[in-house]
Amino acid sequence: MATMSSTLAAQAGDAGPGWRYAFDGKISREVLENYLARNLNMTGLSESPRLAEDMRMVRNTGAKFLGRVACDWWGAENRSDIESNYAKARETARLLHEQDPDLLLEACVFETVGPGIDAVPIPAWVFEEFGLQPETRNFDHRRMAGSGGHGHGTIAPDINQLEFRMWVYYNARRYIDMGYEVIHVGMIGLMGNDPGLVNWFDVLGKLRRYANQNARRHLVLFNSQHTPGFVANGKLLLDMHQMQLRPVEVLESPQNCVLKMGYGDTIFGRSAGGVTPSGWICDHLPYYIQFDNGYATGKEGQPIGFPYAWGYIEIDWFARQTEAYRNEWLHYAWDWLRTNDPNGWLQMPGRNVLSVPLKDAKGGKLHWYTANTRGAAAPDGFNQEETIRAIWSGIEAATEAAK
Repeated sequence: MATMSSTLAAQAGDAGPGWRYAFDGKISREVLENYLARNLNMTGLSESPRLAEDMRMVRNTGAKFLGRVACDWWGAENRSDIESNYAKARETARLLHEQDPDLLLEACVFETVGPGIDAVPIPAWVFEEFGLQPETRNFDHRRMAGSGGHGHGTIAPDINQLEFRMWVYYNARRYIDMGYEVIHVGMIGLMGNDPGLVNWFDVLGKLRRYANQNARRHLVLFNSQHTPGFVANGKLLLDMHQMQLRPVEVLESPQNCVLKMGYGDTIFGRSAGGVTPSGWICDHLPYYIQFDNGYATGKEGQPIGFPYAWGYIEIDWFARQTEAYRNEWLHYAWDWLRTNDPNGWLQMPGRNVLSVPLKDAKGGKLHWYTANTRGAAAPDGFNQEETIRAIWSGIEAATEAAK
């Protein structure tokens, strides 16, 4: 298992020599943590209207892992929308890898499906991968149904349904072909009861084998939200875990929040271990925590407790703080996690959707938090860009001081 000191040494430098981020077919714990240590949430970057400015921010901060770059919630989209989204995701990956070939890009296959995908023809290679005779038909989201749902015309799919496993394979394989090397597979715990994780190991195994021959660096990495991890017979299903921050309200100090071990469903100190897909063994798999986005509560500003922060989903709470407190809180959260659970890494907020809009510079509605330095190219930037850069550059300073 990598020690804290060796991991820190490997993180030094804004971009670092290529070997520090090099992998092929498998990924070591050290290299995986190097990426997690420079992890920037860039939700829906492939749809950003100011891609060039966002790419500048990525370069300036020194980010190496970009989360949720392709982040589509397949619901009521029509055929042309889906293909347009894929085209944008492909072009964004191309431009980002031209800027930095080491970048690790994440795409998402979430825990909902909707009627929009019924217009997508099923290629022969999907049928063949599942041992079926190819036929001429489209996906049918109704064949994927489990229990529950999210509204807005979408349903909660069930991994026990072959049609859904085919969709996961199709969607993820297309992203692999575009150059994405991380696939976030939503909330596995909401997608049917799968004893022994048999169906999940099957479909992710198919994708791993495909990636071994066809991915940029012959590897695809998977993570899932809202769980300390999935293990069967000592084998980890995922390559990294991912969880929300779950800030705890400080009642005597309105709007302030802290992090706390053992609070709610937090992953701190609880990340599951076992044999990783790359073959190394760990007691606790490395993970990252992110500022959650989601839905309005209708009780914004009130201390209603878990899982909200002063009545807001996490990124909405963060965006409403003063610039000074936002910057201070990023330093605090980074240091708290490094002290309390060195298996975990803070995913910095670069771009995330707001459930409760703020006012933009022109008095309209601002639907996105962006960390960009405010200026002509980013008039509604929240000014965390230099703080993120400073925190990550501080790794280098700490390493040099320890020599």
